[in-house]
Amino acid sequence: MSTTVSMTETNRQALNAAERVLIVEDDNAARSGLTELVRTWGFLTDSAADGEEGLLKVSQFRPSIILTDLVMPRRTGLELLDAVRDVDPGIAVILLTAQGTVETAVEAIRNGAYDYLTKPVDPQRLRILLDKAAERQHTMREVQVLRRNLRDKGAFGKMIGASPEMRRIYQTVEQAAPTTASVLITGESGTGKELVAQTIHLLSPRAKMPYVAVNCAAIPETLLESEIFGHEKGAFTGAIERRQGVFELADRGTIFLDEIAEMTPQTQVKLLRVLQERSFRRLGGRMETPVDVRVIAATNVDPLQAVRDGKLREDLYYRLNVFSMALPPLRDRTGDLPLLAQAFLAEFADRNNKAARAVSADAMRRLEQYHWPGNVRELRNVMERATILAEGDFIEPKHLPPLGVAAPAPGGSHMSLEAGITVEEAERRLIILTLEHTHDNKTRAAEILGISLKTLHNKLNRLGLRRGASS
Repeated sequence: MSTTVSMTETNRQALNAAERVLIVEDDNAARSGLTELVRTWGFLTDSAADGEEGLLKVSQFRPSIILTDLVMPRRTGLELLDAVRDVDPGIAVILLTAQGTVETAVEAIRNGAYDYLTKPVDPQRLRILLDKAAERQHTMREVQVLRRNLRDKGAFGKMIGASPEMRRIYQTVEQAAPTTASVLITGESGTGKELVAQTIHLLSPRAKMPYVAVNCAAIPETLLESEIFGHEKGAFTGAIERRQGVFELADRGTIFLDEIAEMTPQTQVKLLRVLQERSFRRLGGRMETPVDVRVIAATNVDPLQAVRDGKLREDLYYRLNVFSMALPPLRDRTGDLPLLAQAFLAEFADRNNKAARAVSADAMRRLEQYHWPGNVRELRNVMERATILAEGDFIEPKHLPPLGVAAPAPGGSHMSLEAGITVEEAERRLIILTLEHTHDNKTRAAEILGISLKTLHNKLNRLGLRRGASS
């Protein structure tokens, strides 16, 4: 246990070392004490005796955080705040205030201050506040790097695209990431919903804490509640020991709940309660366990239609829908296709030690003419295959699969359809071919087909293919 605490403190000190803190206080003893205290926490520090000197130190010392008294001669803390916002609005300003001026400090927060502390200063609360401000500044710098990447390379973290549709997504991600608010992501299968969730987590103050993803459609209904909340020994047949659920595993981090509309109504009720109460009870348990988790949910169906159909509780929908973003299908942002294709090519060429470095003009035209029902996931699969098959520097049309069906394995089976075939028979052949390609790995087959695992199982039952390709 002591090793974990030590490592956490080391990481915090390393993060703080990148931050410069300016202490502005007219009382000599208080200024000296605060400066020394903050320095022991790993921050680089400087001090000023009043607001006027503080403003001068802003340009000389270039702080990322300012800790300033509210009432000072020559220039007050509020006047310093206003001046700092004109110089660098990214600086986090924390106000120190006497009890009688708390209302003024609260008003200052509305005008851009990061937070305030009342005097006499509680060192523990100050430490927590400075650590959070340091995390915020670190996140803001990462966002600035992402903005430069977007401008230079058409990428925002792991998300790729420079189209207006994707820029709107980036803007919402940037707004949502620093907060603790729930997020609801909608979009067709294969549009990159989990990639967005991962980016939100990585850009948040929770980035160093766990990120846990759960596909609600891939887990049997009888086990989903146990998977999410955990269970006590003996809670049900087969529960031979206590098991932690994802809420415990992701404490202080982020949970991504994919295909939220596939969750049973009973489990949705319990999820809503956790979001409201910030505590949960294991299956078969009696004790409430407090938890600090940010929830990001996703669905490939229209959530409002799911509410109308009774698949998604209305109160849960509104609780999750604090920030919402609808990911566009690839066919609606074809301008991003060259960027995506090149990024996937670079990834798979490096992974497979291949020489291919670009997509030929003819091959790119083929890609751009295709409808991409499987969206970015399907493009990724196609580019992986093409990169493996390419002999030289370019991916040519001959390296692409017959676009219009799922991409087969390199050198694998092909599928042909004759006129007059029914849609059901075409679907049956496509599922069989895909299962053969994945060696009956249904999870992988569902990904290639752009459907959930639960949907694939339903189709297998309906088409009489319960044992997969071999049936």
